[in-house]
Amino acid sequence: MIYDDMKDITDVERDAVPVGKDLQELKTHGNLEFPITVYPVTLSKMYLKLIRWHWHPEIEMIYILGGRVEALVDDVSVILSPGQGIFVNQNVLHAFHLVEDYDAVFFSVVFHPAMIFGYGSAAMSVKYLSPILENPQMKYLILGNDDPYTAPLIDYMKQIRDSYFKEDFGYELFCKAAVCNLWNALLKVPRNESAAIVKSKRIVNDEQRIKDAILYIENHFAEPITLDDIACSIHISKSECCRCFQRVLRQTPFEYLLKYRIFHAAKLIQHQDKNADSISNLAITVGFGNISYFNKVFKRYLHMTPTEYKRERRSPI
Repeated sequence: MIYDDMKDITDVERDAVPVGKDLQELKTHGNLEFPITVYPVTLSKMYLKLIRWHWHPEIEMIYILGGRVEALVDDVSVILSPGQGIFVNQNVLHAFHLVEDYDAVFFSVVFHPAMIFGYGSAAMSVKYLSPILENPQMKYLILGNDDPYTAPLIDYMKQIRDSYFKEDFGYELFCKAAVCNLWNALLKVPRNESAAIVKSKRIVNDEQRIKDAILYIENHFAEPITLDDIACSIHISKSECCRCFQRVLRQTPFEYLLKYRIFHAAKLIQHQDKNADSISNLAITVGFGNISYFNKVFKRYLHMTPTEYKRERRSPI
């Protein structure tokens, strides 16, 4: 199916969001002088068909062109359909997943607030940036073409996208102006009519625990770690650890561990790492002691065996 809004968009590189030890995204979005990037995304072409949990100091806004996307923001799950989008504030943990087996196509506008006033202008930043960046009720905001308050935000996102990809003379100025107009429209959205949520003390605690637990899992995934190990790493009981994962990630610690192991296996295959030369060696490298179980879990998440995945990813496109 072809979507009209995709005429200036090409597929994003088949890679995962690179994150550091604290889940902060390592990828640079633009540069110091022009801190903005627009990404076209086809989720089926991402590792495990998702954009995994991460956070960054930039604002991220996405708009759905086709299919449906599950936007996960801390302990909230929102299903987005074509014509909808989402604003995610800076430093907020988030992820994007496919809904069921339908593919999803969207574009993402990621920009640092410095895009508006640079890295100075303290007085202007307090007046115009702080009401959004420091507002606990603005962790996220659902956008919709049928919402009179958020529809203008989508229009400005499309203007930014079109100008960014065309790269006509002066496109940087046009993008900056569109970001400023977008921010002005964002400031006018009534707080009590937004879909944002307030960060309770429990949610803040859960966020930090999950960040620490995921850090532990991603540092030790190749080892035979247990639920007790994960719970101990964040100094809570096993039952509370499971409840915390369910509240924030909507999955158990073990499910996250399995998905991350398969994610890493797929990445090794994609990069033709020497550890992926044999399936048995690959299974051991990512923490599976049983090769048949590794094959079963791999197929569950990627709908093909490791051998089939190797053949598909290494064949000429």
